[in-house]
Amino acid sequence: MGLPWGKPHLGLQMLLLALNCLRPSLSLELVPYTPQITAWDLEGKVTATTFSLEQPRCVFDGLASASDTVWLVVAFSNASRGFQNPETLADIPASPQLLTDGHYMTLPLSLDQLPCDDRMAVSGGAPVLRVGHDHGCHQQPFCNAPLPGPGPYRVKFLLMDTRGSPRAETKWSDPITLHQGKTPGSIDTWPGRRSGSMIVITSVLSSLASLLLLAFLAASTMRFSSLWWPEEAPEQLRIGSFMGKRYMTHHIPPSEAATLPVGCEPGLEPLPSLSP
Repeated sequence: MGLPWGKPHLGLQMLLLALNCLRPSLSLELVPYTPQITAWDLEGKVTATTFSLEQPRCVFDGLASASDTVWLVVAFSNASRGFQNPETLADIPASPQLLTDGHYMTLPLSLDQLPCDDRMAVSGGAPVLRVGHDHGCHQQPFCNAPLPGPGPYRVKFLLMDTRGSPRAETKWSDPITLHQGKTPGSIDTWPGRRSGSMIVITSVLSSLASLLLLAFLAASTMRFSSLWWPEEAPEQLRIGSFMGKRYMTHHIPPSEAATLPVGCEPGLEPLPSLSP
């Protein structure tokens, strides 16, 4: 019993529909490249809201035309398998869909922005793609907004033409987990859980600080004591003694001045002694 010619069979319609849907996927080129965190020695390669990727330079060499665009697909690690490549520009998922669908696309780059030569010496910086770096683009459609949580995330690069149809893609990256900050209440400050070396170092530093403080106090005490308590008066200024001064006047000849008593002048009485 054959199939009626007047009406198409339902199974044949479903097969044609499946082949039509799979046609873009069958023609999509898989590039043997795995996105990864940059190998440059940079501070903050992975933070609480961002991570820095290696730029896909020369990855799509020979597969792309000058008008094609390279997109970055960001997805939660458990949602990367369910991601379907968009077929038009209108199908490109925006950043708010990360919390609802588990994935989005961002950072569209032209091929002239991804040259094969190393332009670090010209640009003055490392060639990286910083995902989640733009804090003020929440209203833009393809925003590179800060990532909402630690993840983990997976990413891949997708080459698309001007109509939004995919032409080639890379492999998914390994899971990328962002750093997490600690709440103040979770920080352990109990000294009993500190290591022995930390306790010894703290004790030595405390002892040195105490010795320095004592030395400072001793020096200050000696300094102020010399100001408040003057030294003992010299012997010649004590009561009960007097030292005269012998001097020569201009009108007494030297021969006569030698016979004068100490502390006397012609016509003056000798100075009394202060001794009792």
